[in-house]
Amino acid sequence: MEHKMRLIPYQVMNEVDEAAEIPRGIELIQAPKIWEQSQGAGMTVAVLDTGCDISHPDLKDRIIGGRNFTGDDQGNPEIYKDYNGHGTHVAGTVAAVQNNTGVVGVSPEANLLIVKVLDENGSGQYDWIIKGILYAIEQKADVISMSLGGPVDVPELHDAIKKAIANNILVVCAAGNEGDGKDATDELAYPGCYNEVISVGAIDLERRSSQFTNSNNEVDLVAPGEGILSTYLDGKYATLRGTSMATPHVSGALALIKEISNRSFERNLTVPELYAQLIKRTVPLGNSPKLEGNGLLYLTVVDHLSQVFSQKLTAQVMNIS
Repeated sequence: MEHKMRLIPYQVMNEVDEAAEIPRGIELIQAPKIWEQSQGAGMTVAVLDTGCDISHPDLKDRIIGGRNFTGDDQGNPEIYKDYNGHGTHVAGTVAAVQNNTGVVGVSPEANLLIVKVLDENGSGQYDWIIKGILYAIEQKADVISMSLGGPVDVPELHDAIKKAIANNILVVCAAGNEGDGKDATDELAYPGCYNEVISVGAIDLERRSSQFTNSNNEVDLVAPGEGILSTYLDGKYATLRGTSMATPHVSGALALIKEISNRSFERNLTVPELYAQLIKRTVPLGNSPKLEGNGLLYLTVVDHLSQVFSQKLTAQVMNIS
């Protein structure tokens, strides 16, 4: 295949040697408030990206394996080291461990499967992406997270994603950063535009739609994508911006949602059922659906509505009696 896939463009805003906090994006989606219910234990998120700093203190205990499909390190499949930083940052937002230092991910007990499909320059052949998806299927991942994209609709890529869905794997993709802030224009990036994937747009930490986020009728929801602090190369931390940063918030959240839902229903839910559970946990922000889809990922909204309903029902019963 002649076309190449690239990282969704992103910006490095700041880099630091140390950190000691729950990132604001993790707080905004209410992840810490459901950690008593689930921290993603037993779930595996495959991060298809530029690899990972596998020795990073916040990540090393969460990584269960991986594979390199790029030409880096002479194409050695056993070396999935990150020379770019993007993949390490994404992995940290998904599942950085809770160890009283550094940062914490959305699902701090989820497993990370590192699938290196983009090289040190953030570029990858479509064959690499497709092989990475098939590898994640073989490894029985629960979620595939892809903060990458391109302008070309490649049928073989679409087929690989359909195969993942058929194997009950949720596929989460960045919507893209080519937006102009207007819902009247559509900006399309693949695989984010495929109907089968969960397409994630970005907001800032004040819940405003990010100027750069793509708008189109395939956007499913939004998550924090500006001022996102996470793990970075050489054991460091960095603040980045882009829909690439919004995507792992949703990927990590799905690990929590799947663990909670499977336990509650006492069976393994299907992809459409898990998608419904995800969308139940969104709140509208007042923007066009082309910009925000169903709204902001907000993990506690179901518990809040249940509590309100219970209180109203109790009041009604007391009034009747």
